[in-house]
Amino acid sequence: MDHLLTALSHRRAGVRVQTLATRAGPLHVVDTGAPAAGSSRPCIVLTPDGPNVVAHYAELIGLLAPHYRVVCFDMPGFGHSLPGPRYHHSLDEGADAVLALLEALDIGRATLAFSCANGLYALRAAQRSPRVAGLILTQTPSLPAMQAWAYRMIPRPLRVPVLGQALAWMARRKMAHLWYRSALPPGRDAAFLQQAASASFAQGGCFCLASVVQGLLKEDQLLQRTPNLPCTLVWGTQDRSHRATPPDSLQQLLQQAELIRFDDCGHFPDLEQPGRYAEVVLAHMSKHDPYQG
Repeated sequence: MDHLLTALSHRRAGVRVQTLATRAGPLHVVDTGAPAAGSSRPCIVLTPDGPNVVAHYAELIGLLAPHYRVVCFDMPGFGHSLPGPRYHHSLDEGADAVLALLEALDIGRATLAFSCANGLYALRAAQRSPRVAGLILTQTPSLPAMQAWAYRMIPRPLRVPVLGQALAWMARRKMAHLWYRSALPPGRDAAFLQQAASASFAQGGCFCLASVVQGLLKEDQLLQRTPNLPCTLVWGTQDRSHRATPPDSLQQLLQQAELIRFDDCGHFPDLEQPGRYAEVVLAHMSKHDPYQG
């Protein structure tokens, strides 16, 4: 259903963006460019946490681009990355999409800077492929903690297949507005996020919240411990939606992970404080200095 609804909306809008064909669907990608021949310039891969889209990351990309090759893309079902007809948002399918992107762009090694549920796809990709040199995960708890969050925060109708997809598509603009109000600190003006999200919807962008929730709630595989994987965890402590979520729950799998709290931020530290977040990225990369093939 998501495949049909999003394709219809996108076709009506008539907006064309740069995409990369994958089995998960066409991925909307912005790439600051491959390094010059013989260069070992590191690569950072970003993906927005919907309803945020690639456009939200223009400032952060500008801060990181002088130091790294920066790739930013919408995961399938979000922004202008329309989901394929057989994409169900499982951990392995999400990891497949990430690894297909790295392969198609000829990226030998990259650090994945993902957030929320996308961080679980990044972790699964890291466990499956040496292309992932390290992780910088924002507002990403363990899979059981994420599933508990979904049962607390996502209305039951959205967790019902087909019905949830239809409701999410019809109410996507309202859901985005309500989500920003819940995810940001009390009193924080959400206009800087709402404007880009509204523009994306007007251009046929998608926000397949029901499908990603349903996909993760079906997931019962245990993610493996990955003790030697370089990882930095960033947590916005004023995220009201995650009040009951343990910020350190993922450290059970990533024993090397360093947890950094942004005490003045909600769910989106990378967008609420892009300059400080860029410093976290610089510190992570300086410390771990992953080889880029």
